[in-house]
Amino acid sequence: MNKPFLLELGLEELPARFVTPSITQLAEKVQAWLDDKGLSYGEIHSYATPRRLAILVEDLADRQPDIHDESRGPALKIAKDESGAWTKAALGFAKGQGVETSQLEIKAVNGTDYVFAKTHKKGEKTSVLLPELKELITGLTFPKSMRWNTYSLRYARPIQWLVALYGEDVIPFSINGIETGRNTTGHRFLGADFPLDNPIEYADALKRQYVIADAEERKAAIVSQLKQMEEEHSWVVPIDEALLEEVTQLVEYPTALSGSFDDSFLALPKEVLITTMREHQRYFPVEAKDGRLLPYFITVRNGNEEYIENVAKGNEKVLRARLSDAAFFYHEDQKISLQAANAKLDNIVFHEAIGTMGEKVARIGELSKWLAGEANLGAQERQTVERAAAIAKFDLVTYMVGEFPELQGRMGQEYAEKAGETPQVAKAIYEQYLPRYAGDKVPETEAGAVLALADKLDTVVSCFSIGLIPTGSQDPYALRRQATGIIHILLQTEMPLTLENMAVHALDSIAKKGFMTEKVETTKQELISFFANRLKHVMLEAGFRYDIVDAVLAAPLVDVYTMFAKARLLTERAEDREFKEVTESLSRVTNLAKKAPKGVFVSENLFENETESRLLAATLEVEFGLAEAWKVKDAYAAYQALAQCRATINTFFDHTMVMADNEATRNNRLALLDRLAKSIQSYADFQKIVFSA
Repeated sequence: MNKPFLLELGLEELPARFVTPSITQLAEKVQAWLDDKGLSYGEIHSYATPRRLAILVEDLADRQPDIHDESRGPALKIAKDESGAWTKAALGFAKGQGVETSQLEIKAVNGTDYVFAKTHKKGEKTSVLLPELKELITGLTFPKSMRWNTYSLRYARPIQWLVALYGEDVIPFSINGIETGRNTTGHRFLGADFPLDNPIEYADALKRQYVIADAEERKAAIVSQLKQMEEEHSWVVPIDEALLEEVTQLVEYPTALSGSFDDSFLALPKEVLITTMREHQRYFPVEAKDGRLLPYFITVRNGNEEYIENVAKGNEKVLRARLSDAAFFYHEDQKISLQAANAKLDNIVFHEAIGTMGEKVARIGELSKWLAGEANLGAQERQTVERAAAIAKFDLVTYMVGEFPELQGRMGQEYAEKAGETPQVAKAIYEQYLPRYAGDKVPETEAGAVLALADKLDTVVSCFSIGLIPTGSQDPYALRRQATGIIHILLQTEMPLTLENMAVHALDSIAKKGFMTEKVETTKQELISFFANRLKHVMLEAGFRYDIVDAVLAAPLVDVYTMFAKARLLTERAEDREFKEVTESLSRVTNLAKKAPKGVFVSENLFENETESRLLAATLEVEFGLAEAWKVKDAYAAYQALAQCRATINTFFDHTMVMADNEATRNNRLALLDRLAKSIQSYADFQKIVFSA
């Protein structure tokens, strides 16, 4: 008989960022365990709050299915000797199958007699297997773990209670002295401990004790309450998804409430107010319909509406103190000049083996100047880049950024404008940090894009120069994120810069400054490989097929926009029959070209038929067509230049024996193919593209 099963792990409050990964991990482990045991089950539900992780399995079978199996052993002529007695081979087979030799059967397979053993394994009761889930619970991993009392188990937080209920029966096991039972607990202040009679009642029973166990239901309730407040007050409440997720995992019974602050604080930059509310207090800011920030906030209480006015007043008092600190920092920061702030960077160590922040700013300045030239920026933009690079990091020494690191760049923009810098310079200072995370926007201005490239490039290359290379999951300086940001900037801005040239130039600059005296060439190759891997990762994330990505990356690395354009075109053509035929022809050329001898050039005097002349003419057309297409970054025109020579290639192979007996003729034909192959492989390695049968 199928019955529901509930597993609940009660804990001291988990950090909000632990909750979702932990319940996801537990659900995956439970499902994998059920599948491994061969137990049938219905829908699996996950529940998670700061104080509990729970899995509810519907219609869990009461036992494993019986297993009936038949295994083939050795051939009969090996299983029995001349006297008819069982040999060691047969005895070993029987022992391995757990049967007596008398139970062995003989059957013919394709005219040959073999020994077979039939085995019957009775399925174990589910109630006997379920205590094994203890190992799943103790095997959960967390970003940080702790040990408490004298127990050896390290865990995110101490375990407070355990529920393991299969139908109406408790599944017995214990962890650190905590025995499983049927008792769970409601909200810390509003609820009470109570027994569960049946797993199915779990979520509803908790609601009666002021706990919404379903995280998505809690999130929906918060959003609904925010929307209701918007309508009641004609507000706009911008919902930051990261903040919403955090608040959802901070409460078990959410009740939204609003408060206000003195509108004199609105003189502070909007981002300062929002950061103070969001990062320090977990408040949602409130805006007018025209985007102006209003002197109100919304917070979410872990409880009901009782004494809600007192809660609002308490939050207002705390926020007032926070905003007063921010106002003090803001005004104090403006008492120091940009030059004085910049000078302090010489006393801040970026890395002991790389130098100070002041030295990093100097490197950024040099890189920015070079990048601006390579990107063909105009004179005005170059001036903007030069000035922005010179003061790019001054805001790191301000009180405001010291208190709110999230505002680096944004406060630089604000203070730079107040100090009389141009809006273009100020915006570039802000944009140097973009994109800050996956999915974030890239710089809008050319100057900002160049400064962002220089900053990220210097961080990656300088770390590589001293051996700080990401390995496995270890990337303490977020170099993968920095490299990914570089790729997205190059993609969106279409700058004619290659990752390889950028990395090599930056490393050469660092080497000249004496930061590294050996392994320069090895480090260059490591950098090129690192950027190529990040480019592959970004292309795969963009949805391109792995084989097309491999084909494009096998060609020489050109600017990122062109690499994506080629992958996009090949993806669009991948299912066309004509594309398959073109690919086969091009691959035939590149495959044979591998045999071409080095240093041999094509000689028309050695041509023996018209197809050779036509292929040479087609090769010249391809070279010209590719050059013209790439001038305007036209991946379609470049592909067409290759595709149009398909018929000429096929005719050549139909009427010409490439591997001729005459060595000079053979080498000349291979050299001809090699010349065309170089153009083909400059686009992609078409041999890597996989076609369905």
